[in-house]
Amino acid sequence: MSVLTTRPSDVPAGEEPPDTGERHRLTAVTGLAALSLDAMASVAYGPEAIVLVLAAAGAHGLGFTMPVTLAIAGLLAVLVASYRQVIAAFPDGGGSYAVARTHLGARISLVAAASLVLDYVLNVAVAVTAGVAALTSAFPGLYDDRLWLCLAVLALITGVNLRGIVESARAFIVPTVVFVGSIFVLIAVGLFRSHPVSTVTAAGHASVLADNATSVGALLLLKAFASGCAALTGVEAIANAVPSFRTPRVKRAQRAEVALGAVLGLMLVGLSVLIGRFHLQPVEGVTVLAQLADASFGHNGAFYVIQFATMILLALSANTSFGGLPVLLKLLARDNYAPHVFALKADRQVHRHGVLALAVVSAALLVFSGGDTNTLVPLFAVGVFVGFTVAQVGMVKHWRLERGRGWRGKALLNGFGALLTGVAAVVVTLEKFAAGAWLVVIALPLIVAAFETVHRAYGRIGERLGLGRIPEVPHRERSLVLVPVSTLSRLTSEALTAASSLGDEVRAVTVCCPDPEDRAALYTLERSWAAWDPGVPLVRLSCRRRSLGRPIAAYVREVTAAEPDTRVTVLIPETEPERLWQRLLQNQRGAVVAHAVRRETDAVICRLRFRLP
Repeated sequence: MSVLTTRPSDVPAGEEPPDTGERHRLTAVTGLAALSLDAMASVAYGPEAIVLVLAAAGAHGLGFTMPVTLAIAGLLAVLVASYRQVIAAFPDGGGSYAVARTHLGARISLVAAASLVLDYVLNVAVAVTAGVAALTSAFPGLYDDRLWLCLAVLALITGVNLRGIVESARAFIVPTVVFVGSIFVLIAVGLFRSHPVSTVTAAGHASVLADNATSVGALLLLKAFASGCAALTGVEAIANAVPSFRTPRVKRAQRAEVALGAVLGLMLVGLSVLIGRFHLQPVEGVTVLAQLADASFGHNGAFYVIQFATMILLALSANTSFGGLPVLLKLLARDNYAPHVFALKADRQVHRHGVLALAVVSAALLVFSGGDTNTLVPLFAVGVFVGFTVAQVGMVKHWRLERGRGWRGKALLNGFGALLTGVAAVVVTLEKFAAGAWLVVIALPLIVAAFETVHRAYGRIGERLGLGRIPEVPHRERSLVLVPVSTLSRLTSEALTAASSLGDEVRAVTVCCPDPEDRAALYTLERSWAAWDPGVPLVRLSCRRRSLGRPIAAYVREVTAAEPDTRVTVLIPETEPERLWQRLLQNQRGAVVAHAVRRETDAVICRLRFRLP
């Protein structure tokens, strides 16, 4: 059997080739801009996290900055190699979730998915608050408005992503290039300096360096390693979003992953070299990156370019989550662990519901924290290490099953990476447990429980619908159509005409309350109905309370009980106004009736929209 494919040359002259959506997908370069901002921006706080921990051992401790950074760079190389393998083995995306689902079982895969969800949501909140914090540091007058600034930045990023992941990549590629280029220029210039050009930034700030400390223990080095591993957050994002790349998807995603690892590793090692070269000491209120820019360039325009580029990229690094989480939610929805609405895709290859859900939850976190970075940072990076570890363990099993060429070396590499990321996950959790990481420990099983609840619900629905089984042969049943009416109008005539074409029998129903005004209206309606004589009986439904939907639902139940072989349909006529704002003028009776009938009966509901000319 042959498969016919259409090439651009096969399209008749004058006609455009069919739009397969590829132009709305990522190349290796745009993928780097759309999905690596989180990892790129981590150089603003990764080296600082190492230095702050080692500062507890004084100047002697700071001498271990380079060895710890090299260890992190080695782990980065292991992760990049591993995620290249994940991309090839699981081209549908999902990263650690897909690996665990195939090799470690459903429960472990849900733990991986929950950790990724937490990481993505917290990344948005932390990135936005960190970027706004950098802005308010430069302009202190904006400090009291930081929450509104955070929400405005979130709205901007959300709006760009709703237009498509390619649009977000194009919008953010310039800030990414400026930031990365600035960091490499900073490193290159600093390597030619024998001493700091300026220390103005750190002047007057208290040092956090410990006094009289002469020894560095293994536990301190482990804590520095675990804290510095925060720079690795975002490495997994490309593997999670492979379907967002253009064909050949696997090769493009692998190139983007390697480029990310190379750029990030060079920046981390380069900044670490400068920290040792300038004998930098951490101080309160000034970032390590700001001190390095001051030492390399001096306190001039280049220094402010670094600061503003860092501020912008920190804020925009939230875009990594908008590229990864919607794809993960799509996979969870496909496996019945998340609402199926997340699997829907809009124009421009946008998983719109996933983007909006991420924006709403992130906005709630921002409001909860008041736009304060310090409230959110202790919760950050714990989940991503769990995902790293699960992915590495899963790939070990993958190679054991595949047993291809060189599988032992690959399995050993992944096993070593799993050991390192697992230790980092434990150390980070214990170190930051009291500062807020306990929330993540509680949230992970709650999210897993939510996934399983959704899965059980879909299982019950599928069982009742008989999914996967051949249903019984369709057969015709007697049909009765009920049409709620209150007055005679052209809408009433259109509704009865439509009902007559749908059912074997049509009945008009009207609800009457004991009030004199309602009785008078009913009398008028019955006289007009008799004079009109549409050939459809008018059934009066009495109601002591002023309720519209319940009497109709009760009548449907009576009919169903008396005529069990009759299929009942409730046709609700409604006008479709010419202007959108005119919907506010409607009395919403149709919605009330539909809600009551849907909740209390199994009748079919048909809402007839009559468009006003």
